[in-house]
Amino acid sequence: MTTYTLCIFTGNTIGLLNRITIIFTRRRINIESLTVSETERKGVSRFTIVIKHDSREDVEKLVRQIRKIVEVMAVFGYLNDEIVFNEIALFKISTPLDAKTLDIETINKQYKAWVVYWGLDYVVIEKTGTEKEIFDFFEYLRQHEILEFVRSGRVAVGKTEKGLVEYLPEAEWEYYL
Repeated sequence: MTTYTLCIFTGNTIGLLNRITIIFTRRRINIESLTVSETERKGVSRFTIVIKHDSREDVEKLVRQIRKIVEVMAVFGYLNDEIVFNEIALFKISTPLDAKTLDIETINKQYKAWVVYWGLDYVVIEKTGTEKEIFDFFEYLRQHEILEFVRSGRVAVGKTEKGLVEYLPEAEWEYYL
């Protein structure tokens, strides 16, 4: 199966997420990851959706269907080598007095992860990277008691020189300061 990342730019409208995801449901395509956030343009949201699918033709049909939604301004489909992408994960690790000591130097230097909260009985470690890098770090942490683990969806930008400005004329939108 091939991994596709769809970037959908929309107006910020109630119920739009449901209308977009129903298209995937109807086509029986599972969403692996979904992230929604504001863009550099006020009132414009970006959906980053990751899917795995066998047929490029089916994905192209999906993109055409999404483009028909009135609030959708632009849709782009990418393969992994066409984008820069990352995820973020948080790990809550138990640190009672009798537990194995965390090797913070290895965590920082080898895995490029950081302690973002140090409590009395646990620490919270943040790791950014690809899905593989995050799960490699997860495997390393198995030697400790993992109390909680949470991972975001993918965030991505295209490797093309063009950005949102090229597709939505500047005069129409306010920027965040």
